[in-house]
Amino acid sequence: MNGPTREFWNERFVTGNIPWDRGEANPQLLQWLADDMLAAGQTIIVPGCGQGWEVAALAAVGLQVTGIDFAPQALALCRRLLERDGTHANLVDADVLHWQPTAPVDAVFEQTCLCALYPDYWTRYAAQLHAWLKPGGKLLALFLQAPRASSAEGFIEGPPYHCDINAMRALFPATLWEWPKPPYPRIENRRIEREELAVVLIRK
Repeated sequence: MNGPTREFWNERFVTGNIPWDRGEANPQLLQWLADDMLAAGQTIIVPGCGQGWEVAALAAVGLQVTGIDFAPQALALCRRLLERDGTHANLVDADVLHWQPTAPVDAVFEQTCLCALYPDYWTRYAAQLHAWLKPGGKLLALFLQAPRASSAEGFIEGPPYHCDINAMRALFPATLWEWPKPPYPRIENRRIEREELAVVLIRK
């Protein structure tokens, strides 16, 4: 497998070397919740859930949350967070490229999974997201902006891998997804000095 392995990611969580982790839920997710983008009782998947701040925030407002990660230590930390908050979510140790829910869901929150996957696997992952969602379901996506000068020479550097908006339009084509009109909110993560483009796609 090209790119980071399960062992690579698990070691990151074991040692606490997770600089992208804000120590709280992404502010854009909280804004989407404030805007009633999601409703209590709906089903939502958080792939690459990591330590689980967003899993906990979604569970706290009554959503039926499934958090997926294939780093056991990430899931252990997420479970601890849920226990601390007195909330519940279904946590799954699985590879997002192969796992399937028992039934299509209302929404997916995509924040750090896509940019952590080696780009060779992006097409497969996008197909998974489409399959996971009900028609009319929402993909709440935060596309990490991590451009590097070496890309001009054809090099692929990461993780995180740069989610260029043109690549995202090709990966999530308008034949399968409804795109909102730009401009899109830019969410800053000061810990890694990167920004994310916030886009809500509707599955056709």
